[in-house]
Amino acid sequence: MDDAGGAAAERLAGVLRPVRAGNGFEEALEQILQVLRLGLVPTGGRLPAERELAERLGISRVTLREVLRVLQDEGLVESRRGRYGGTFVRGAPGGTERASVREDARPGAGLGTGLGPPVSVEDTLRLREVLDVGAAGLCAADGAAGSGARRLRDALAATYEAPLAEYRRADTLLHLTLAELSGSPSLAAQYVAVRARLNDLLDRIPLLVRNLAHSQEQHAELVAAVLAGEPERARVAMREHCDGTAALLRGFLGGRPGP
Repeated sequence: MDDAGGAAAERLAGVLRPVRAGNGFEEALEQILQVLRLGLVPTGGRLPAERELAERLGISRVTLREVLRVLQDEGLVESRRGRYGGTFVRGAPGGTERASVREDARPGAGLGTGLGPPVSVEDTLRLREVLDVGAAGLCAADGAAGSGARRLRDALAATYEAPLAEYRRADTLLHLTLAELSGSPSLAAQYVAVRARLNDLLDRIPLLVRNLAHSQEQHAELVAAVLAGEPERARVAMREHCDGTAALLRGFLGGRPGP
């Protein structure tokens, strides 16, 4: 390893950690975005070699390359070939055209949506998880059947059929259907409000095809657990799904690193 690569690896030794199972792509992207935001590798500096990054994060090199491709598409890094090649930092998150929007969404900053007092990114993510996980558990405990099961299957099918530009709307409708089928009108009403805030945040980050494919797998597992009447399985599936979304938002917008 050359001196530059060795220095970068040393700086990142206490920062990068193996990701948890379930959301490898999202959590790896979150961690590298945090590295860039903190300036641990300066603009023009080289990230550690792919092999070392993949080992530190506990992911395959294929997954790592997908992460680096997203960062390159966002103009944050560039790949150079040859003896002195590698992945070089072009800038920190927030240095693109999205900068002014992302600054408004930093954790602790007011997020105005017209739905009540401003709240922070972390507050939105935590409330979203409580409501989504709770709704999933309640739906599974009740054992969605008849028209409820049909609505849930239709909502899931719509996420598969939606073109990219319409995906977020279909995704929202699936989650709203779960909230409505929870049997708690109060939970459903609260979920409408928090989902509006969540979508405002999601609109501030890129729509990543790899993440959407992963989300679809999680959606399918979630719906299967609800229809099978397995509350704990449904809660686990929903919590993992929420964790993946939170990792992306914290990565791009800034926030508390995952445990």
